[in-house]
Amino acid sequence: MKQLRLSRIAVLLAAIGFAAVPELTNIAANTAYAQEAMRPEIGRIVQAAGELYKSKKYKDALSKIHEADNVSGKTVNENFTIERMRLSIASAAGDNDTVIRSAEAIVAAAKLPAKDQLQMIQVLANAYFKAGNYSKAAQWYNRYYADGGTDQSLRQYMIQAMNQSGDGAKAMKEVMADLAADEKAGRTPSLINLETYANAALKQKDMAGYTSALEKMVAYHGKKEYWVNLLNNIERKPGYSERLKLDLYRLKLVLGQVTKTSDYMDSSLMAIQAGYPAEAVKIIDAGYKAGALGAGNDAERHKRLRDMAAKALDEANKGAAAAEADAKQSKDGSNLVNLGFAAAAAGKADQGIAMMEEGIKKDSLKHPEDAKLHLGIAQLQAGKKANAIKTFRTVQGNDGTADLARYWIIYANQSGK
Repeated sequence: MKQLRLSRIAVLLAAIGFAAVPELTNIAANTAYAQEAMRPEIGRIVQAAGELYKSKKYKDALSKIHEADNVSGKTVNENFTIERMRLSIASAAGDNDTVIRSAEAIVAAAKLPAKDQLQMIQVLANAYFKAGNYSKAAQWYNRYYADGGTDQSLRQYMIQAMNQSGDGAKAMKEVMADLAADEKAGRTPSLINLETYANAALKQKDMAGYTSALEKMVAYHGKKEYWVNLLNNIERKPGYSERLKLDLYRLKLVLGQVTKTSDYMDSSLMAIQAGYPAEAVKIIDAGYKAGALGAGNDAERHKRLRDMAAKALDEANKGAAAAEADAKQSKDGSNLVNLGFAAAAAGKADQGIAMMEEGIKKDSLKHPEDAKLHLGIAQLQAGKKANAIKTFRTVQGNDGTADLARYWIIYANQSGK
């Protein structure tokens, strides 16, 4: 099984910018830090660089400020002012290496007020992250928080820097702390933290942790690729029952994950065999509409399947009343539940749901959790979302039924039904 792609690394890189702390990269603000007169030969260089900067000739401005390096005997204040100016110009010119050089010099000088010093450390950490020097980036993000920094948005950069630099254990410790804090505060966990957690769990073969991360990625961020991973993963879960194959297909169908001809055929055949011909007809019709059925060398085979489903539906309709009467007389509610689900699939939602509820009340079902799962599906398809979610929450079991019920809840909350 492949690791999840850390897709947000690129987003983080794109988001890193030095304009986030404009007071540290502004020419006027930088020159204001000069607390004593500069010598004329340095002052002229700084002034000329500033004029070029104002004209947006950033590369020329950078070349001009570099001339100050050739002036000997510079005071601490002169060096500090030059580096401030160099940082502003390098930031505008997109010269990340020079940003790092100047930011390190400015931080080392320790001449900035505490708040500005923290922001300069942030600039330095971001610049190292942007350069791909994750070890240094992690070091400076840690320094930022150790010195009293409070911007929590930087934690995702710090965690990724740790992870990318090979300190996965420390990164995971930070990730778990963030996830716990998010859960406690009722916040949406960041996608990149969840991806990191999922990858680490997968690497350690912690399938429970991996599944938990996938569920949260689907619930909070809802991307199609995570749904695919989640539903593929359920079949690998120890104890998963093949009895639920059709139930898994049902969820895949509403999520648009059934696209292959074989899947349309397999799921519709399962529906016919389970006694749900109306559901089979809907699946087959969807397959024809999608172009997966009715074409190619097997078109005639697809037609036979369609005719089979139609015949099964006709026979079920003819015997529906008698079958319902027999089911109501039985002590076992399984047939009543199945007939109710079939009726709901055929468009008789209220009648079908009532039959299912009556069958479940008989409390003599072979698979009671399946019955509740199917009731929830029928309720959701009938537009009774609140009732469906309430029903899904009662589903238990370690064979996959409870997992599917949770996934249906996620789908219900995302679909707007």
